[in-house]
Amino acid sequence: MIAPEANEADEQTFFADPAIDRLMGFVYSLSAEVYVLRDRLARLEGALVQTAAIGVDAVETFQRTPQQVAEAADDRDAFVAALMENVLGRQLSKGG
Repeated sequence: MIAPEANEADEQTFFADPAIDRLMGFVYSLSAEVYVLRDRLARLEGALVQTAAIGVDAVETFQRTPQQVAEAADDRDAFVAALMENVLGRQLSKGG
């Protein structure tokens, strides 16, 4: 554990276990990032529609090819597996 610097304020805690506070901070930070991504995606779609690069319903009516469906499923499975590794307490060092 790293000792706090002399000029660092004590960590603000709301729960008996400070790990829960850190987890909540993580969840809020991640939620903020998700909102930013949602906003940017909506702006991108709006710009594409406005410049007539795509039609208004192009995103909703787009049909993936079977290969794209399979690639998206593989990507989703890898993403979920990576998340679950941490949730299940099997964090691995990614260092050299």
